[in-house]
Amino acid sequence: MKKILVIEDQAPMRRNIALLLELEGFEVLTAANGALGITAARKERPDLVVCDVMMPELDGYAVVQALRADAEFATLPFIFLTARGDKTDIRIGMNFGADDYLTKPVIREDLLAAVQTRLARAQAVEQRVERAASEAGGFHPDFSSPGPLQRALGLTGREADVLLWVAQGKSNGDIGTILGMSEKTVKQHLGSVFQKLGVENRNAASFRAMEILSAPGP
Repeated sequence: MKKILVIEDQAPMRRNIALLLELEGFEVLTAANGALGITAARKERPDLVVCDVMMPELDGYAVVQALRADAEFATLPFIFLTARGDKTDIRIGMNFGADDYLTKPVIREDLLAAVQTRLARAQAVEQRVERAASEAGGFHPDFSSPGPLQRALGLTGREADVLLWVAQGKSNGDIGTILGMSEKTVKQHLGSVFQKLGVENRNAASFRAMEILSAPGP
């Protein structure tokens, strides 16, 4: 059973989201503010976090930054809930490390679709990392910077940025939102990456990226 942490300061909203997820068979934990949410995440190790953005004292941006600073939560699926949904807000949230962004009031189908999609993608990334680690004799990629990819593979800064997110399982649409570019531009950068690496698909490019990102620093 997958474990989901819901961080929301408004009690009725928190209860409603928890009930929706419980009815779908998830184990649900709740926290009434950002500080409690961080504590719960570190203690309970959820499979996914659903977090409000606008909360007193410690907002959702601070929560995702705190969790992403811990290597154990580097790829934890993180979905923001907010009453504000313009592109600038979405880009800020995803740059901080969020995987998805749902606007309140949340529609049941949208919430469940986002949860299922992000859990499946996280599982795929985990399997890819485990497979790559096994084939390479064991390694642990550091996704904190695209610099090693740019230096080792002769990529431009933007190409390295794109590859860094591809290696973490992000879709072209996600990457476009994070980097502030169109999906078409992401595809163009990715095509250039494939050509420079001499590979034909995302899995091969991701494997090469994880090799580089797992190498010990100078």
